[in-house]
Amino acid sequence: MNTNTDFKEKGAFAELSIARAEVCNISSARRVAAMLDLNPDDVLDGAALPRGWQFILMAAETRRSLLRADGFPGLGVPMPDIGLPRLLLGGRSVSFEKDIPIGALVHRKSAMQSLDRKTSASGPMAVATIRHELWLGGDASPALTETQTYLLLPARKGSSTDEASASVTDLSGHRTATMIPDETLLFQYSALGFNSHKIHLDRSHARNVEGFPDLVVNGGLVTLLMTEYLRREIGVVPSAIKVRHLVPLFCGRPITMMARQSDANFRLQAYDHRSTLAVDMEVDLHEL
Repeated sequence: MNTNTDFKEKGAFAELSIARAEVCNISSARRVAAMLDLNPDDVLDGAALPRGWQFILMAAETRRSLLRADGFPGLGVPMPDIGLPRLLLGGRSVSFEKDIPIGALVHRKSAMQSLDRKTSASGPMAVATIRHELWLGGDASPALTETQTYLLLPARKGSSTDEASASVTDLSGHRTATMIPDETLLFQYSALGFNSHKIHLDRSHARNVEGFPDLVVNGGLVTLLMTEYLRREIGVVPSAIKVRHLVPLFCGRPITMMARQSDANFRLQAYDHRSTLAVDMEVDLHEL
């Protein structure tokens, strides 16, 4: 594996950019299929990696000694520890320019674009933005570009009960699909993405340190489940998605997904067990 790491001072933090040569290997793709309860033998060398499965190409390789106290390794680049111990995914946008063949050599460029400190009603916070590009050999532009936004927040002493709902939707009469993420699903997704963030794996940490009622479902896992709903239940291929995470989703509690079509685009939304909007995804469709 080729590695190139450069540090550049930018404002109050050292911008980290990493270049990697990754293989979109069939073993990882088959394990994603198995995690999604699909037949791994249907995943074939040379076939297009399903859109949404690219997370297996963006895993961090952060040494244990360099992990944040909450265990989060960063995705593609290490996430800085700036005295804000809580971290949540705020959103992501993905542009799919062309399919990535399973088995292909992929060049990944990852960089922290910005780290903006802010002050909210709850105190200091920061917004970190990470950009990934996946390139196929010889191409003049990336096959896929993904930008992830993370919120770095101060410590809190929360309770182990669900917070009050702010926005509840009546889902009756709409076409929906419901699933319940369990500990096994959270573990498998975290392992495939090499994500050791304790809010997904350590129930004691999630409850007693971060104040959540249970393990938090990975934001990337929810995105994957939503793109799979698009692919398998609705039969559409996205050319781009833009995702906003509004409230956390928790292990063992139902997640209900609902799709609405508007002209050539879709809006896909995920609701928690209280019918509160948790994730909002805008979808641009691929022109076949």
